[in-house]
Amino acid sequence: MLVVSRKVDEKIIIGDDITLMIVSIQGDKVRIGIEAPKQVPVHREEVYKAIHAEKTDSQKLPDSQTSES
Repeated sequence: MLVVSRKVDEKIIIGDDITLMIVSIQGDKVRIGIEAPKQVPVHREEVYKAIHAEKTDSQKLPDSQTSES
């Protein structure tokens, strides 16, 4: 894992298409702006895990429950 220190308005560039910018720091919270192509999904970790858990759960259902009658 790469760990970097940044101040407000400083950026991190990932590849050629993704930019992270520190928008503000208030106490123990950091606000980050993310610029990425529309085809690149960007999620908070808890949302990402929920999406993948839902996909996994739907794949475990028997065929009779996944198809419409």
